[in-house]
Amino acid sequence: MTPAKELLFVALGGSGEIGMNVNLYGCDGKWLMVDCGITFADPAYPGIDVILPDLQFIEDRADDLVGIVVTHGHEDHIGALPYFAADLGVPIFATPFTAGLIRGKLEEEGIADQVRLNLVDVGGKVSLGPFDVAFTPLAHSIPEGNALLIETPYGRVFHTGDWKIDDAPQLGEPSTVEELTAIGDKGVLALVCDSTNVFNSERSGSEADVRAGLDRAIVEAAGKRVLVTTFASNAARLQTLGQCARDTGRKLCVAGRSLDRILRVAKATGYLRDFPETVDFDTAMDLPRGEVLIIATGGQGEPRAALARVAEGSHPIKLDAGDRVIFSSKQIPGNETAIGAIMNRLAEKGIEMVTDRQAFVHVSGHPGRPELIDMYRWIRPQMVVPVHGEARHLAEHARFAVAQGVPGAVHHRDGDILRLAPGTPARVGFATVGRLALDGDVILPADGGTINERRRIAAYGQMSVAVALDRKRRVIGKPQVRLQGIPVEEDREPFLAEVADAVMAVMAKGEADVERLREALRLASRRVATKWTGKKPVVDVLIIGE
Repeated sequence: MTPAKELLFVALGGSGEIGMNVNLYGCDGKWLMVDCGITFADPAYPGIDVILPDLQFIEDRADDLVGIVVTHGHEDHIGALPYFAADLGVPIFATPFTAGLIRGKLEEEGIADQVRLNLVDVGGKVSLGPFDVAFTPLAHSIPEGNALLIETPYGRVFHTGDWKIDDAPQLGEPSTVEELTAIGDKGVLALVCDSTNVFNSERSGSEADVRAGLDRAIVEAAGKRVLVTTFASNAARLQTLGQCARDTGRKLCVAGRSLDRILRVAKATGYLRDFPETVDFDTAMDLPRGEVLIIATGGQGEPRAALARVAEGSHPIKLDAGDRVIFSSKQIPGNETAIGAIMNRLAEKGIEMVTDRQAFVHVSGHPGRPELIDMYRWIRPQMVVPVHGEARHLAEHARFAVAQGVPGAVHHRDGDILRLAPGTPARVGFATVGRLALDGDVILPADGGTINERRRIAAYGQMSVAVALDRKRRVIGKPQVRLQGIPVEEDREPFLAEVADAVMAVMAKGEADVERLREALRLASRRVATKWTGKKPVVDVLIIGE
């Protein structure tokens, strides 16, 4: 069948929820992937840390996938590559810093020799099938944030990735107003644009301005230890904190493996060359309290990160009453409970806390409304396609773009196959999308049987009932009952006795069919649990000698 002559766009993640960004462009039967990220699990996924996108749509078309181009190195844009890149079997293209992060992930999974990872110079270009892609530097909170100018036979797409406007960037040189305006001068079909901060009426602010606010927050804690927690990948903030350590006369200590990795890759690719020498944990603890500044992971409440362990008292870094923790990051929606739990533990120790609500200690890496207006004015697209946000962000971005004079905006959600050209933009199909859970070393449906079973056990508890039979199908000894998570601590023995009586009552009926007997035992045991606790636990029945 001859492929349709058209330009398609479909998001397999990131358009309807924050994180897990995967975007596909289709042209004359060939496909280009932009980014391949993860999101982090919430308590609705017990035992799960990482959520992956379901790539079945493009896996079914892998022979027509020409490559993966990566805008920048945040986890929600590169985190899924180690789990899918080898199977997709296509080359990855990224600028040096981003490629360094990806290479580390591939090495950790032991597949670095199975994936073709290609370095693209900052501002470089690649040609992949019908797509000519120019990497266009934009400011963000990580080095080498890039928009992608994608040229096709049907028009040019400006895919922003994550971006902001920073008049005094700490790392790298974003494209100038003149360079972006020149892109618009040549005509742009679609602006596929970050929607994260579309509700913010103010500009995101410059990283350079945060330095003074952090300096003040550190100086206020004179004579006390100060720990600053931020996103490990925010290399621009690391640069700022290095300057703050010098400003305030403190030695710098770094706590967190992901921070170590970012520092290593940044220095290897030409960034953070003037970052201060750091001291180890023992040295940091031996220094006078007012002479050390600690940078730590865990500001989003991650239970195994450095800050959580400091709060628990299980980390070599120790904080006492009067010491200060500065949260130099914004709370990601969904993490409020986990962050609050850590804050409560810190408060119980008498540790002071400063967030972006009390002091100017953070700026966003995403554009507010004034920056979006600037981008519309420079690029002058025929349409805006909002991405990177929840449904409410995408809907508002579409409305806002049109209100600012953009001729059109396409409101969509993950899985919508959009025809961008030729003709009027329209939904022309739907790609299956979903979530996969990384459960240990196994990838499985995030809302499939295994996770649902785990949810039921977490919510209701679990009972195991075992009955042994002799050759004449008579019960040998007493039924054995084991409980997990059943709230009968004070009445455990009488509860177990009543379950055993219910089991014996069922056995006395002489049911010959094993499966019907098993179900009768399950229901009888659960009825006892429901009577005692009001809950319906998961009940497993083992018949020995059946």
